[in-house]
Amino acid sequence: MSTPEAPSRVRLVLVLTRALVVAVLIVVLFYLVPLRLSVDVGTFIRLVVGLLALALLTAWQLRGIARSPYPALRAIETLAVLIPLFLLLFAAAYTLMSQAQPASFSEEMSRTDAVYFSVTVFATVGFGDISPVSDPARVVVTIQMIADLLVLGFVLQAVVDAVSRGRARLSGAGPAEPEAR
Repeated sequence: MSTPEAPSRVRLVLVLTRALVVAVLIVVLFYLVPLRLSVDVGTFIRLVVGLLALALLTAWQLRGIARSPYPALRAIETLAVLIPLFLLLFAAAYTLMSQAQPASFSEEMSRTDAVYFSVTVFATVGFGDISPVSDPARVVVTIQMIADLLVLGFVLQAVVDAVSRGRARLSGAGPAEPEAR
């Protein structure tokens, strides 16, 4: 039984650099892409479609992690894409809601305010200066809170499991047994 080869420092630096560049590009695109000023049922549908697309991307990435020659590095890259996309999807929704209906939140939000608010909700640190006021805003924030729990619970565990499966495959041990929780 052979053990998987450890990644070189150069490979580690390349992966971390690529992950950082992708995360920065996602943020830059968020600021450059024009956002429509109206909010309607289509906006809510686009949010749900965006979340479903993110779920499909996650499943595809989990498969890639398990098949990668360096599963832990692939997991880092995956999280560097998924987390910013997830947060900015909600930040875009909050920006649109704030622009279309400024009274949706305790104050009108710029894109940066919306990113801050989205990260605040994700980090579960509570609301301070910005909070949802209207029912639609509270519904979207509630959806993010539930999705946050899913990301923090199921998605992170799935990434860890995919890394374990990938390492087991590389070592020739077959599928790894799930750890006792």
